[in-house]
Amino acid sequence: MFGRVKPLDAILATAEKKSLHRSLGAIQLTLLGVGAIIGTGIFVLTSEAAQKAGPGMMWAFVIAAVVCGVAALCYSEIASMVPVSGSAYTYTYAVMGELLAWMVGWALILEYAVAASAVSVGWSGYFVGLLHSWGIELPHALIVGPYADGIVNLPALVIALLVTLLLMIGTTESARVNAILVGIKVTALTVFIVLTIPVMKGANFEPFMPNGWFGNGHGAGLGAVGAAASIFFAYVGFDAVSTAAEETKNPQRNVPIGLIGSLGICTVFYLLVAAGAIGALGAQPVNGPNGEILAPGTPELASQCQAIAARTIEPLVCSREALAHVLRSIGWERIGDLIGVAAFLALPSVILIMLFGQTRIFFVMARDGLLPEKLASIHPRWKTPHVVTMITGVAVAFFAAFLPVGQLADISNSGTLFAFFMVALAVMILRKTQPDRHRPFRTPLVWVVAPIAVLGCLGLFFNLPFEAKMVLPVWGGIGLVVYFSYGYRKSHVGLGKIEVHEEDPDAPPQPVPPM
Repeated sequence: MFGRVKPLDAILATAEKKSLHRSLGAIQLTLLGVGAIIGTGIFVLTSEAAQKAGPGMMWAFVIAAVVCGVAALCYSEIASMVPVSGSAYTYTYAVMGELLAWMVGWALILEYAVAASAVSVGWSGYFVGLLHSWGIELPHALIVGPYADGIVNLPALVIALLVTLLLMIGTTESARVNAILVGIKVTALTVFIVLTIPVMKGANFEPFMPNGWFGNGHGAGLGAVGAAASIFFAYVGFDAVSTAAEETKNPQRNVPIGLIGSLGICTVFYLLVAAGAIGALGAQPVNGPNGEILAPGTPELASQCQAIAARTIEPLVCSREALAHVLRSIGWERIGDLIGVAAFLALPSVILIMLFGQTRIFFVMARDGLLPEKLASIHPRWKTPHVVTMITGVAVAFFAAFLPVGQLADISNSGTLFAFFMVALAVMILRKTQPDRHRPFRTPLVWVVAPIAVLGCLGLFFNLPFEAKMVLPVWGGIGLVVYFSYGYRKSHVGLGKIEVHEEDPDAPPQPVPPM
């Protein structure tokens, strides 16, 4: 199992047959990173972060960015060495063998699916808020799940199924549309900053860290570090830069510039948005009747929020469309609506990208024989892997219908942190076992950066809420049962066939980086 490794040389030979044109410079890489990162997390998770950390959520953005930065530098070294667009699954297969590759691939399947659900729920919040602002009320039971006294989040369910349908009939992304949507998101956030910064009140920043760094002993997942473990979701997408290492001119210089540049720009952007939201409306957590800390996405918090909203302006931590709500509260009613429209337009494309990433990994794992190959079958007319796409879409819609956005983001982060943790280990293992192999990009100060990445990923993982931490081992356990009952016997590498399916002509395309 550990001995079953996809030889790096086989992977590299395949990549060479279809080598990409090296055309990206530092500025293009930075823009690509900003486009891939900015958006979803800040639109969707601001309320959750505020409930966990209050104004201290500003620290959360910085902590999450640092962990992403060191993880990304490790990711880039492997991405440039193994220039096959297959992400952490392919890298682990080449370095640590089949069993661990299976665990990473299995974790990534969870990560992408649950992330798509989280974005669907976020989209639903802005959509419902927009209708409310225009005087159209949807029944409460149909706009939130059981966690907030509803039955099912119908808008989230519908958007997830719609995007799945588009994927099944063969929608591909176009770089132009993607660039326009990134433009919409950046414009919306810029307008938000311009309108909120002038009306900031210093008093709203006090107390700055109501739940301390680690939640003052009230359980994992709270305080600034707990908020960072959630807010990490707002940065996922930077691997677009790492994966583009094979298309980059002079990668040794340009990849770190692109990575650190895009993470830096996004962090400053996020800090300004957070400061505007906190300063304009305040971001203190809502406590229970006896002063106890309430976790986001719980029925207790929902009922406290309803009680407060009946008396006065709804607090930031209660809103399901945080940025639009802040602008409406300070008198910019129609511009708040425009922020809602921006989220309404831009977020479905993010769901599409997440589902692309998910079906792609599913497809490659099925072609490698680790999952039933029937799953990778291609529809005769639409030319898409319709079976995988349908299974994924139904699961995504199901999670979106019944779970709160913060919980979904936390579960998704547990899978992502595991994958980055493995990649950071892989970099150190390869430096020891294959020191002479050509590395177009070398992680600077690798014996400092990689251990920090390992510790950072572990630190954030252990500061996720208990349920989110438990999902990964339980899901992993199910994965091991599937592997030993099926994949272990049917694996192509185990049967002595060495193939690289990431480059199959009928494989789902890579998500298009927004240029």
